[in-house]
Amino acid sequence: MTDSTWRKSSHSGNHNCVEVGRVGDDAAVRDTENRAAGCFTATGRQWQMFIDAVKSGRFDR
Repeated sequence: MTDSTWRKSSHSGNHNCVEVGRVGDDAAVRDTENRAAGCFTATGRQWQMFIDAVKSGRFDR
């Protein structure tokens, strides 16, 4: 993936930055400040389930 295919989260802070990219139908996530560490991927279905859980407040404290 090139740097232009990554999108920084709008909820990232000064030192809590993540970026999301697409790999075909899947999603990849990496640490903006440590890109060399690599990324993890999720299937499109897994990613949608995660987004739905975030939007529903499942991870709210």
